[in-house]
Amino acid sequence: MTAMNEHEAKMAHPRMAAGALFFDEAGRLLMVEPTYKDYWDIPGGYVETGESPLQAASREVREELGITPPLGALLAVDWAPSDREGDKVLYLFDGGQIAPEQHEQITLQAEELKSFAYVEVTEIGARTIPRLARRIEAAIQARETSAPVYLEHGQEPSSAAA
Repeated sequence: MTAMNEHEAKMAHPRMAAGALFFDEAGRLLMVEPTYKDYWDIPGGYVETGESPLQAASREVREELGITPPLGALLAVDWAPSDREGDKVLYLFDGGQIAPEQHEQITLQAEELKSFAYVEVTEIGARTIPRLARRIEAAIQARETSAPVYLEHGQEPSSAAA
């Protein structure tokens, strides 16, 4: 094996996913109930080859909800490796407030989603798994402070490992 190949063999090849946080006029978060998971999630999915995380988030929102609202600022980047799926890097963008007329246009992708609901921020942890709840809550805080956040497993790392 050449030095180049040894170096490349050590390089991470993470899966990337992107999603968006949307809110109603009362400040509740839009969450979706997937057909293939036993917990609630946010609109989003995996980044495809040649696609940016922002493009992926927009495409996934269009496919899953049938609407095309503009997505705003990056709120969070989360390094979240999985025993089953390997290294993952997840991006969350600000979808802003869903206007009542947009809410009426939501059409769920039936193969992937059973339902959707606007959830109080305090109820997120009861609807989803802990690492996703931490990621969403950190992104909501980043939205409030207009300061994107870097996370590992849904949490701000205490320090960089040497």
